[in-house]
Amino acid sequence: MDTDGGNQRGEILLEVKNLKVHFPVKEGLFSRAKKYCKAVDGIDLQVKAGETFGLVGESGCGKSTLGKAICRLLNPTEGEIRFDGRDVGRLGRAAMRPLRRDLQIIFQDPVESLDARHTVREILEEPFIIQKMGNTVFREKKVRKLLDKVGLAATAADRYPFEFSGGQRQRIGIARAIALEPKLIVCDEPVSALDVSVQSQILNLLMDLQKEMGVSYLFIAHDLAVVKVISDRIGVMYLGKMVEQADADTLFSNPMHEYTKALISAIPIVSPGQKRERTILKGDVPSPIDPPPGCAFARRSPISVSEEVASCPSEYKEVEPGHWVEVHPATVRDYDALEGL
Repeated sequence: MDTDGGNQRGEILLEVKNLKVHFPVKEGLFSRAKKYCKAVDGIDLQVKAGETFGLVGESGCGKSTLGKAICRLLNPTEGEIRFDGRDVGRLGRAAMRPLRRDLQIIFQDPVESLDARHTVREILEEPFIIQKMGNTVFREKKVRKLLDKVGLAATAADRYPFEFSGGQRQRIGIARAIALEPKLIVCDEPVSALDVSVQSQILNLLMDLQKEMGVSYLFIAHDLAVVKVISDRIGVMYLGKMVEQADADTLFSNPMHEYTKALISAIPIVSPGQKRERTILKGDVPSPIDPPPGCAFARRSPISVSEEVASCPSEYKEVEPGHWVEVHPATVRDYDALEGL
């Protein structure tokens, strides 16, 4: 079996259990927290060594918050984050520093995530300086090697981020993320701000780097078509919760949750003459501050149920090996068959 940085391919590298990230909503004269924005509200997922786990959902569903919490850029309210065998959910800043070598992130906006006052050389040298690795000669060699890996000329080292196009800036962000040869990279919508022609180049680069380095990805996006290209397994989020999770082939060939079906139906068709029935959801996404009782999706589902049924809680079940679904009369067509599982 192949090995990737000390982890055998297929072994669980990241395990998240019942993760919650709630932000206080302060009101009144004394700014007391009377309500909470439940951005992430009880997520379970696993990422294996050498694989790509895709995470999709509408804007505001909590995808990016989840990714930042896993990287400990945000502190979790509750739950467990185990990375490479260690519980990192409650580690302090000093204890997290050595783990940063193995856990990195690529941000959505390369303009905001790259310091405009620093040259590319300074940006790419910074991870080595923070981790106290090597001398000036060592870092110079690393910078040249990183630029070559992401398809940029060595002369790029002396230029500033604003001198590059959006796709080139994202390549610099990728170079920074892979500098310390991490085991897991959280890709927070890394192509959503790019032109379609550039998106494919960045996706191909990420897949090539994965083959070369054996790195795992948690790939976050709102475009299910993009996630399908790169992912081994896919999780679908809705209003802070996971509603369906399966390997990529199963999710597209046999989607069970009505929200997943709606997302798939929205993917543009490129073949002339081919048609797909479009699923239109009712209303808008509820507020994560005041979510509706019971199943949060029930009032938008194409499956009509009474308010009494909608107010009943759903249950997250493994309906077949590796295929998890939020089971509720409003979320799945074969509710009666799945209820007894």
